[in-house]
Amino acid sequence: MENRAKTTTGAVSRRDFIKTSATTAVSLAAMTAGASRIYAAGSEKIRVILVGCGNRGNGALKNCMDAAKHVKIKLELVATADWLKDKAEKAGARYGLSSERCFDGATGYQKALACKPDLMVTAASPCFRPVHLEAAINAGVNVFMEKPVAVDPPGIRRVIAAGEKAKQKGLAIVAGTQRRHQKSYLRNQYLVENGAIGEIKGGCVWWCGRMPWIRPRKPGQNDADYLIQNWLNFYEMSGDHIVEQHVHNLDVANWYIGRTPRMANGFGGRARRKTGNQFDFFGVDLDYGEDLHIHSMCRQITGCYGRIGELFNGSEGSIQGGGSVNTSKNISVPNFFEHEGGPYVQEHVDLLNSILAGKPLNEARNVAESTMTAIMSRLACYTGEIVRWSDCMEKQDSKWYKYTCTPTADNFEKGPVTAPPDDVVPIPGKADDRF
Repeated sequence: MENRAKTTTGAVSRRDFIKTSATTAVSLAAMTAGASRIYAAGSEKIRVILVGCGNRGNGALKNCMDAAKHVKIKLELVATADWLKDKAEKAGARYGLSSERCFDGATGYQKALACKPDLMVTAASPCFRPVHLEAAINAGVNVFMEKPVAVDPPGIRRVIAAGEKAKQKGLAIVAGTQRRHQKSYLRNQYLVENGAIGEIKGGCVWWCGRMPWIRPRKPGQNDADYLIQNWLNFYEMSGDHIVEQHVHNLDVANWYIGRTPRMANGFGGRARRKTGNQFDFFGVDLDYGEDLHIHSMCRQITGCYGRIGELFNGSEGSIQGGGSVNTSKNISVPNFFEHEGGPYVQEHVDLLNSILAGKPLNEARNVAESTMTAIMSRLACYTGEIVRWSDCMEKQDSKWYKYTCTPTADNFEKGPVTAPPDDVVPIPGKADDRF
């Protein structure tokens, strides 16, 4: 497992980097494609686009701008893209961007990429992320993408393939699983990896909170607009909250354990939602093999007890995700650094520093596998079946390998889409032609 101690300098000078790298032809060849283009232009700026201009998209762009101050470089917003023109324009106006560089519709991201950015920040609905990532990497653009990164197994494999292509092209991909950049989690993962609690024998992960929001359908609204507006409540768009939200905790489990689960078996249901087709709660047994089981629990029901976190029991102690440690061992831990602004800014600091240093971070596989863990869990709960990792990711004749949520991102680009019916949810143990 990779451990990344945070730099305490927080800055890399472009001109110093060029001067140092130019000493030999070998070092020049080692520079990444993305970084080479930036430096070759003689610019003191990194050109960035924002794709998906909702609350998280705007937040991620601000986090990136704040990170640039720590790294001591300038970021220039050169384009925005969103399903809605006014949202793209509003996001761009915050940074003085003209309306002509604010694009809308299903193919707006293509027009934004045509503006020749160095970095794309994307936070469009999860169903669109594999397509947006793939397009950016094909265009030679570094990427920050929010989690989760897909809603079905084919989307996950698409993300992993794009990640491998990014490695070949020397491009960075950092995901919005910010715990992997958070000082307290880095410290505890280091302790686990170095035997502080012995071998992990079991544990629990939770995200139990309130229902975030519902956006009712407007009179006369077409299906595409409604799905985009109310994306959080349709699993075809968001993956359901076990994927969209609980992926954070499942990511910590995979990270600390060092592998993905072999299978999932679980249950869930719907208690209060009257929109979309998602569940309100899930309980999943994740079998990691070697007699290691993790209990996953997530709930979005307002007024209930809330808990967010992780707990792992080992053969020689226990540890809470980013919290307390129960161990008798004295292990020296590196000084993991976290800039002002916390992990949401730190993940962008790490991204920018990796680009500038010519050593691009690539988190595509990590976040894809954690998202797949959540998707596998969702499918087990929706159907009442055991769902195996191999059936989703390896066995091409399996129904889960081929399973695709519709409408897909490609459907939105090709023409009108049909929204799934509201308040019609999967029933475990009952035949359903959606699965």
